[in-house]
Amino acid sequence: MSSVHHLQSRLRSLKLQGMLDTLELRLDQAQKEQLGYLEFLEFLLQDELERQGQRSLARRLTQARFEEVCTLAGFDFTYNPKIPAQRIRDLAAGHFIQQKASILICGPVGVGKTFIAQALGYQACVLGYRVLFTKTVRLLADLGGGHADGTWERRLKEYLRPDVLILDDFCLSPLTEQQSEDLYQLVDERCRRGPIIATSNRSPEHWYEMLPNPVLAEAVLDRLVNASHHLTLEGRSYRRRLRPDARTEVGGEDK
Repeated sequence: MSSVHHLQSRLRSLKLQGMLDTLELRLDQAQKEQLGYLEFLEFLLQDELERQGQRSLARRLTQARFEEVCTLAGFDFTYNPKIPAQRIRDLAAGHFIQQKASILICGPVGVGKTFIAQALGYQACVLGYRVLFTKTVRLLADLGGGHADGTWERRLKEYLRPDVLILDDFCLSPLTEQQSEDLYQLVDERCRRGPIIATSNRSPEHWYEMLPNPVLAEAVLDRLVNASHHLTLEGRSYRRRLRPDARTEVGGEDK
């Protein structure tokens, strides 16, 4: 038993908490199943790898700044059968990240655009990618502040660093000249670095009128729209189900 305590001390010194947490369990398993030395060591190493993987995922999820942790398993695709479930699941495989192809998710209020965007972001975190979620208006305000205090380039780099940038409520309202220029710089740089996932209540053809400079509008949207996956979500609003006075009939239809 003293040798076990000695080993535990060594594992603690090396910060191998995963192996430390399961050491006694694995020792018991080794005795009962008569595991060889290599099998025993492999089990312990797998325990440590799983723990480190969980810690890394938790760190990436924290850094992503999601409004809430969303997964595709938690999305009720049957509520709106028109939503392209298979396309969304295919995108969740993450190939769009390697291809640096953005995703544009459009549709009316309440159909799940932000949920789907965050679920795709969550899956990207699971795959080991760095993700950042932000409201578009918040990003533009942040970059705007950089012009005032001389930190614009540093702030821009924060949005270029992640492998996937999620812009929620894209082109929700008209932009100023400065915001249009900032958005152009962001989109132009990210096209060479990694994809954007943008959600919007407006379809892309209506984004042009949100940017005051037609030349910048064409430059921004040419880079963002033409090389992107387009998802249009249609159907009933999920938010109706959250109302305090909501009632459900037999068969699942809202009254």
